Amino acid sequence: QVQLVESGGGLVQPGRSLRLSCAASGFTLDYFAITWFRQAPGKEREGVSCISSTPTKTFYADSVKGRFIISRDNAKNTVFLQMNSLKPDDTAVYYCATDPILYSGGCPDRWGDPADLAVWGQGTQVTVSS
Repeated sequence: QVQLVESGGGLVQPGRSLRLSCAASGFTLDYFAITWFRQAPGKEREGVSCISSTPTKTFYADSVKGRFIISRDNAKNTVFLQMNSLKPDDTAVYYCATDPILYSGGCPDRWGDPADLAVWGQGTQVTVSS
């Protein structure tokens, strides 16, 4: 089956770092862009970062720019999100997602929109608290 699995979340203190992983199975990520989304309690799901396939381009929400780095390792069929200088406002469930049409190759203009994406991971909890 086609699936994405997130891992790497946990409880960390403000200012610390976490590295999230998004591993694909049942298909290869080589040809697809991937977006990390997050959803905090009581808030809407929002786009965090997107990475294209070839050529590789990256995009970030203003709230995480300069702190988070998205990357991919096609040999491992995995996309990563390195999260540095974490803040309490970063607390959320983090999801990775893609779509065979909307995300074929590059990050679309609406990469931050979670609507109508076909493939989602189960999410991994990130809690930033002192």
